[in-house]
Amino acid sequence: MPETVQHIALICNPTATNKKAVEVCRKVSTLLQERNIKHSIFITKWPAGWEGISGAWIIGGDGTVNYFINQYPYCSIPLSVFAGGTGNDLHWMLYGKTEVISQVDRLLQASPRPIDAGFCNGTLFLNGVGIGFDGSIVKDLAGKSKWPGKTSYFISIIKHLWGYREQRGKINTGEERMQGKYFLISVANGQRYGGGFQVAPKASLSDGLLDLNVVKEIAPIKRLWYLPVIEQGRHLELPFVMYRHVKEIEISFETIQPAHMDGEYFEAKEFKIEILPKRFSFVY
Repeated sequence: MPETVQHIALICNPTATNKKAVEVCRKVSTLLQERNIKHSIFITKWPAGWEGISGAWIIGGDGTVNYFINQYPYCSIPLSVFAGGTGNDLHWMLYGKTEVISQVDRLLQASPRPIDAGFCNGTLFLNGVGIGFDGSIVKDLAGKSKWPGKTSYFISIIKHLWGYREQRGKINTGEERMQGKYFLISVANGQRYGGGFQVAPKASLSDGLLDLNVVKEIAPIKRLWYLPVIEQGRHLELPFVMYRHVKEIEISFETIQPAHMDGEYFEAKEFKIEILPKRFSFVY
């Protein structure tokens, strides 16, 4: 944002269990002070509006960003995210393994670009929605202290691989209708979640499409065998996997299913999901 940065809002997640968000916030503030960039820090109370603010830098994980976009669904100022959570998948997709100091300097030079958002059952998301097995993992981890990266996610997966049972559901993309028993269904805007699982390796945050990834019935022993394949995003050609690009989709089940949206747990029997092209502006 060359020549436009006048007043940056640092939006911090105060409840990050590993305290990382607050530490990163302090580091970013120090770097901005050294560069004579005006900024304000918001931790316990976030802004009521954006008058006089030229950009918002969100410091937290994927859940913090999800909360932000739903708290400010029509926010039009340029955004950024610093890795202050456990998984930090959105940060990785936008900035890779960039260090804080390098990211600050990059943001002060780069221009904002639009990215898409998803909309599921009345709630916005940026990364994706996972239904079924993915949801059961997030439910298991909810409220627990987590290891950085995908460690906690991986441990929970191993714990649930054997006992989880596929559920019968229906899928309607507008062009295709199908029904059967499904191990997991992911509707992704981004490539990865869970701290690094490449669930949708072809996904783009700015292509105006959602990536539908359906894993059908799979024997427990094969789940363990194929876990590293899915982790690395090499699963799209497997016989029990269906992968599509869609703009909207409706999914329904006979019973309430565990699910997550950007890593935040919820439950539903029916899921109505669509893409909202160019909904937010991010600097990256």
